[in-house]
Amino acid sequence: MNKAFSFVTAALVACVTLVSAQAQEVQGDAKAGAKKNAMCIGCHGIIGYQASFPEVHKVPMISGQGAKYIVSALNAYKKGDRKHPTMRGIAASLSDQDMADLAAFYSTNGVVEGTAALATAPAATGAAAALVAKGNCMSCHGNSFSAPIDPSYPRIAGQHGDYVFVALKAYKSDGSSAQVGRSNAIMGGIAKQFSNAELKELAAYVGSLPSDLKTVPESRFR
Repeated sequence: MNKAFSFVTAALVACVTLVSAQAQEVQGDAKAGAKKNAMCIGCHGIIGYQASFPEVHKVPMISGQGAKYIVSALNAYKKGDRKHPTMRGIAASLSDQDMADLAAFYSTNGVVEGTAALATAPAATGAAAALVAKGNCMSCHGNSFSAPIDPSYPRIAGQHGDYVFVALKAYKSDGSSAQVGRSNAIMGGIAKQFSNAELKELAAYVGSLPSDLKTVPESRFR
């Protein structure tokens, strides 16, 4: 009986240890990430660069974005929760360590120590104010849309408005398309409350705000 108990105890300890190890977060290395971004710089390293899928829009600024959000987004592309052929192909080639390294790099890329704190965003007015209130956007994305309550949520203040609009529309997808759409219960529920015209208005306001986000051009593109 004691032997059986010891065996079960040992098995439980081993299981707990394994789960604990798996739960540990992969630590990113910014210097390693700087050597792994060859597939990223062709779009995210050119100021004003525009993508043409699913429609013409500026590619998002990711320098200065939160590291945990970058990892979360890459995993969503890898799993197919975000349907985008190019991004899914890139994400599928990345290991957890690759994602963590790239996230560490981009979260600090172009960030200068001692820079003044980001200015408080001007309050929305008119139609935009009503839309922000309806979506309760700051409850997740935080004050000035730059202090998300969870590090896996994005900073969206100052992000390109046309990109934000495309992203919001993607959350309205019914899942029937193999190439377009984003699966997220919270964002899906919010986005579906609005018409596309309202989403465009909301995206334009968010894009007009002071931002920590930027595109840091690669030297070869300067």
